Amino acid sequence: MSQATSAAPIALQQGEGDARWFLGALCTIKSSGDKTGGRVAVTENWAPRGHGSPLHVHRQEDEWFYVLSGELTFWVDGRVITATEGSFVYGPRDVPHTFIVTSEEARFLLVIEPAGLEDFIHVLSEPAQSLTLPPASLQPPAMDAMMAAAAEHGIEILGPPGIPT
Repeated sequence: MSQATSAAPIALQQGEGDARWFLGALCTIKSSGDKTGGRVAVTENWAPRGHGSPLHVHRQEDEWFYVLSGELTFWVDGRVITATEGSFVYGPRDVPHTFIVTSEEARFLLVIEPAGLEDFIHVLSEPAQSLTLPPASLQPPAMDAMMAAAAEHGIEILGPPGIPT
């Protein structure tokens, strides 16, 4: 987890930040623990239909999503939530959850408190060569690398991507 002793002001414009190609999406880290004294990290995400996370639980942080455009379907502790533009979904630590993009594409903010998940993103991503979705030829990391990174960052993978039935 990123730890720092003090926070620094952050002011980024559209298109600014640490842009990463992360598991088939463009993930721009807008704030990180090294700038916020470890308090919070914020990512701006642009993802295509079908993008999502495996069913998982965070042991170290809470996370919340704010949908800027498109539609995501969430499963949070057994509850299915359809989230469209302007929707807010909160997933507290120790509560199982997953999501999937159900529109053609979606843009959303992810806020992580305390910061640290951005380190997980760095491990499993590469710098974006442009502010676009990654090329289809870009292969995701091997499953064993993803599982190891998740465990190292206090994330327990409980099941595959998709909404549980």
